Amino acid sequence: MKMNKIFLIILFFSGLIFAQDENQKNSNNLVFDGNIEFQKDKYSSAEYNYRKAYSIDSLNYQAPYNLGNSLYKNNLSNEARFNYNQSLAKLNSKEDLHKAFHNLGNTFMKDKNYQGAVDNFKKALLNNPDDEETRYNYVLAKELLKNQKNKNDKNKDKKDNKDKKDNKDNKDQDKKNEDDKDENKQKQDDKSKPKNNPSQKQISPQQLKSILEAMSKEEKKVQDKVNKKKFKGNPKPNKKDW
Repeated sequence: MKMNKIFLIILFFSGLIFAQDENQKNSNNLVFDGNIEFQKDKYSSAEYNYRKAYSIDSLNYQAPYNLGNSLYKNNLSNEARFNYNQSLAKLNSKEDLHKAFHNLGNTFMKDKNYQGAVDNFKKALLNNPDDEETRYNYVLAKELLKNQKNKNDKNKDKKDNKDKKDNKDNKDQDKKNEDDKDENKQKQDDKSKPKNNPSQKQISPQQLKSILEAMSKEEKKVQDKVNKKKFKGNPKPNKKDW
């Protein structure tokens, strides 16, 4: 009886190991199929195979990494970044870590997140300081980050200056409003005063017409003078496969 139990346990674990080996084999085959589709620039088909491979064997670190490559090629940098990070948790060798960090840097470059790009290219270089492409992208990302910060600083200065000007304009407007109130109050006070000299000479309609015509001629002369013065006046996407 005891021997039968031992036999059953051995049989169970043997079957389990066999199933795991079968899953691993199927997963690797799907990654291989995905790589073929990737080489044909059929990134959606490659993505399907990589996803299926990972669902069969979650320990297959090649699946999320290569899935990240296909997503990156389809301009899905956020999803690509997620899958590169998934593969990072399963990587051990410096060369594999270098590739994953390098491609993570590329996803940040694509999103113009130059700080993220600098950080990840730096990590890639720590694992492989001799890679020329990573070094180039690292220097480029640092330069773009510097330019971005300078631009942001200039925009901040412009905004600060605009805010100061707006505050000054608001103060000037408040002062003008106060002056207008005082002036209106003075006019109201003047209107409330009794009128003197009721026999003051009135302007005749003909005189008023002459005055208006003269004003119109002067205005036209000024406008003519004004009119005479008028005049018309990529970070390089580097693919690194297994």
